[in-house]
Amino acid sequence: MQGKKKAICTTGFIIVNIGIFLGIMLIGKDGDTMFLLEHGAMYAPYVLEGKEYYRLVTSMFLHFGMQHLLNNMVMLGALGWNLEAVTGKIRFILIYMFSGIGGNLLSLFLNRNSGVYVVSAGASGAVFGLMGALLFAAIRNRGHVGRVSRRGLFFMVALSLYFGLSSSGVDNAAHIGGLICGFLLEAVLGEIWQIFRRSRYRSHRES
Repeated sequence: MQGKKKAICTTGFIIVNIGIFLGIMLIGKDGDTMFLLEHGAMYAPYVLEGKEYYRLVTSMFLHFGMQHLLNNMVMLGALGWNLEAVTGKIRFILIYMFSGIGGNLLSLFLNRNSGVYVVSAGASGAVFGLMGALLFAAIRNRGHVGRVSRRGLFFMVALSLYFGLSSSGVDNAAHIGGLICGFLLEAVLGEIWQIFRRSRYRSHRES
């Protein structure tokens, strides 16, 4: 029961992603690129020239078909279950959301520089952010976080990046950007949390 309570945000994000996917299915074609573009998918010209910055967030909750959704939700469940128990709810939400946005920003930057614009969507940037945060937490905890080992996480990261880079139609920039953001966010937010805890402990002792 305790583990379920600790994973309430993970469960919430999974429910929201599935709910939006089902809603998209009801009103149109879930895997149709143009339909998803009309409903919030990422596309550099729309964001940069049209100033539709909301797409940095909305695209995180859209998926190109059932397989795309299931892949991301399985990873979200597995990673989030372990990470949320370590970070708590607020830190977990911040890592998830800002990793997804950070991944989209890197994708946007590389799209603009290359001049090759693609429509992208999915929770994978945020999911890779959870992976990066877990990796930092395992390093900080000297090898393990929850039921996950540092060695296992390094292997998972390498394998996930390899599959992304060797597959077509994958926004690898969003994956890499999310991974880096998650790693750095856990480093910064974790340190802030430790400082906060130490200051509270000192104030309690002094009082």
